[in-house]
Amino acid sequence: MQIHIRANGMELTPAIKDYAEKKVSGLEKYAPKSGDMSQMQAWVELGLTTKHHQSGDIFRAEIQFQLPYVTKMITSQAETPDLYASIDEAHDEMKLELQKIKDKKISGIRRGLGSIKNILSKLKRR
Repeated sequence: MQIHIRANGMELTPAIKDYAEKKVSGLEKYAPKSGDMSQMQAWVELGLTTKHHQSGDIFRAEIQFQLPYVTKMITSQAETPDLYASIDEAHDEMKLELQKIKDKKISGIRRGLGSIKNILSKLKRR
C-alpha cells in the first residue's frame, strides 16, 4: 500500500509522519481482499484549520483511501484541538467505513451462493 502524507499550515515532523503512517497502514487489514492489493493507496492530509481561533488551534486530519475494486474514494475526517486525537478519530471513522464495505461484499457473496444452491437443488429434483 502506498501512503502519501501532506501537511497544510504546519510543519510535518518525523514523529507526526511516523504516527500517521502507523495508523493508516494498520487500516489495510480492514479492507476487503480482492485483486492486487499493492494498488491500494492512501492520502493523509494534516493541518491547522485556522490560526486565529479563540480557544486555540484546531487541527484537521483527513484520510482518503482508493481501493482497486471500488470506484469512489473513501474519505474520513476529524477536527480537534489535538493533532494526534484528530488522526485517531479519522482512523476510527475510516475503519468503520472499510468494515462496511467488507461486510457488504461478504453478504453479497453469501446471497449469490445461496441462490446458486437453490438453483442446484431444483435441478436435482428433476
